[in-house]
Amino acid sequence: MTRSFADDPAGPTPNPFASALRLVLPTSLAPHFAEPMRRMAGPLAPSRLMPALRSYSGLRHRESRAEPGPVSLGRIGSLEVRLARTAADVRRAQRLRYQVFYEEMSALPGAAARLARRDFDGFDAICDHLLVIDHDACRLVRGRRVPAVVGTYRLLRQEIANRHGGFYTASEFDIAPLLARHPHRRFLELGRSCVLGPYRTKRTVELLWHGIWAYVRQHRIDVMFGCASLEGTDPLTLERPLAFLHHFAPSEPEWRARARPGRAAAMDNVAKDDLDAKKALNELPPLIKGYLRLGAQIGQDAVIDHQFGTTDVLIVLPIERIDPRYLGHFGPNGERYAA
Repeated sequence: MTRSFADDPAGPTPNPFASALRLVLPTSLAPHFAEPMRRMAGPLAPSRLMPALRSYSGLRHRESRAEPGPVSLGRIGSLEVRLARTAADVRRAQRLRYQVFYEEMSALPGAAARLARRDFDGFDAICDHLLVIDHDACRLVRGRRVPAVVGTYRLLRQEIANRHGGFYTASEFDIAPLLARHPHRRFLELGRSCVLGPYRTKRTVELLWHGIWAYVRQHRIDVMFGCASLEGTDPLTLERPLAFLHHFAPSEPEWRARARPGRAAAMDNVAKDDLDAKKALNELPPLIKGYLRLGAQIGQDAVIDHQFGTTDVLIVLPIERIDPRYLGHFGPNGERYAA
């Protein structure tokens, strides 16, 4: 994964706190933060950083929830899948992402993320955040019982992305031709998925997919897409799973997209005849195998993300290509686990 950068408005005087905030703002949002960033250039910058980070995570969140529709999407026992309702909900998802990506895996946090102990970027402010929460795992916050967020997905619809500078995926892959080939289809970007270790079970994953499918039906989505990651940054170490994706799940021409110039990593280092397909499939992360079962197609190149310590591939999943057996599992309108 990659970050988005905004021009530093703080002037020529170096300021590590202003520089840290640059990491979380897409260029389209930079003008709104120019004056606050200038004020943070003084000696009180450390005391002003945390309030800025706290307020940031809810920026424009209300816009993404403006459309009518259910917030709670399903439930199994103590686990509920729902959309984030408040900036506090978004921050809880960001803390889970930090715990999984930075503390458990090998991502390298920037100064602002390390201080806040949250994974965040400018796209959080314009996305819907799908949460799995456990009502049996609560902590007291200001005297109120707050259930734990144990799983999350980030969802960005095309009409929202178009108003705010585009999709996150475009930072790694040249998706403009793909979108241009399908001007009348509604695209939904999926990203930042993670589940807390003890909850990596079939039940939690099913709830996440139930929530996604209910969201897809509500917003009449035609195509899901996004970056999916394999842990590690050495394409030679990952040559077998990458070759499997290249040979057995390539995108058809109408759904094809390449990496951005200068970022492509080859996926065809192992010839199809030399590949142990079963072994290579087993080396794929569960999330990518799940996408393949649904009928996903894979972009032509991989991209190395050194900050997150991953090798990313492009997933494209037209709704019309999803195996009807899986849609039937959740019900035609996503009602199987309806709350």
